[in-house]
Amino acid sequence: MNNGGCAFPAQHSIDGNWTKEPLAEFRGMTLRDYFAAKVLQGLCANNSVFAASPDCGWLLVNCTQDQLADTSYELADAMLKARTA
Repeated sequence: MNNGGCAFPAQHSIDGNWTKEPLAEFRGMTLRDYFAAKVLQGLCANNSVFAASPDCGWLLVNCTQDQLADTSYELADAMLKARTA
């Protein structure tokens, strides 16, 4: 699965040698996680415009937390796919 890599990549120095690849302990969240968090934030901020899923109707109050999380990652995956088009 394409996770988009690091959400906030940065150069790191190892003994003065700079690398663009983040060190394992500094990788943090993936771009997929970042996109999903932004989608979830938007859904929660404006819940009357977008149906979180066809199963729960137009308001988020009708949706389960799992449906919101699943939908957030589905849209994040679509965003990652659009980046490669």
